[in-house]
Amino acid sequence: MAYENPSQEQIKQLLNQSQTVAVVGLSDDPTRVSHMVAEAMQRKGYRIIPVNPKAEHILGEKCYASLKDVPEPIDIVNVFRRSEFCLDIAREAVEVGAKSIWMQQGVINEEAAQHAAEHGLTVVMDLCIKVLDSILLPHGKQ
Repeated sequence: MAYENPSQEQIKQLLNQSQTVAVVGLSDDPTRVSHMVAEAMQRKGYRIIPVNPKAEHILGEKCYASLKDVPEPIDIVNVFRRSEFCLDIAREAVEVGAKSIWMQQGVINEEAAQHAAEHGLTVVMDLCIKVLDSILLPHGKQ
């Protein structure tokens, strides 16, 4: 059975209520999609926490090697890693008490989605957070 994303209204509510977005796989290369998306989300007022073991700072924020190293609560774990890494990321998101996991467009892992959903996380898969935020919250959070 394929995982079904939340409704647009539920996604809008998730975005509206979220402040902190941990971006797993955030690149320090400004030409990479992960960097462009995270920068746009940062400009819209989200607190971006880079999760990349190979960088010290991205977008002016301290980087962490893993979700377990992030010292504050996480609303959304935004995943920019290949699909085969998502189950481990979902397990870590559950472990740290994240509220949701968002697998970017092209990132699909049914097992990861199921694991996260079974542990109470809202799961969004194969959609771009920047695009949905722009469509659902064109004037910012309410």
